[in-house]
Amino acid sequence: MALNKLKKLFTDEEENATMSEDDYYAVSEEEALKEADKTGNKMILMEPRAYSESQQIADHLKSRNSVVVNLKRVTSAQAKRIIDFLSGCVYSIGGKMQKIGVGIYLCTPKNVNIQGKISDDSEKSKDENDQEIEW
Repeated sequence: MALNKLKKLFTDEEENATMSEDDYYAVSEEEALKEADKTGNKMILMEPRAYSESQQIADHLKSRNSVVVNLKRVTSAQAKRIIDFLSGCVYSIGGKMQKIGVGIYLCTPKNVNIQGKISDDSEKSKDENDQEIEW
């Protein structure tokens, strides 16, 4: 019975519109997580400490999971390499990458639609030569 309710959650929107609120909340968090594991509907948070962890992030993307990558624990050179690698991965799966903070990026596969944009003017600073620096 709970499985039927769970299936209702993951069907098209027209069917969800007819589902009662009680049915929606009757599915336990554990059952919902099991279904998310099967369909690849997870949000993964990663803080790589080395470039070698980039492959693990790419594996999550290939499994159709979204990944938030915090690059504050790596050097600037490593961060650039990770972003270059992930940009190629995201492009190859038809996904998207969006900067959501200083050194924090959201990488999503094709099955996830990102709406809106986060902007922060405090990220940009000027050095002595009036060149913009953004990290």
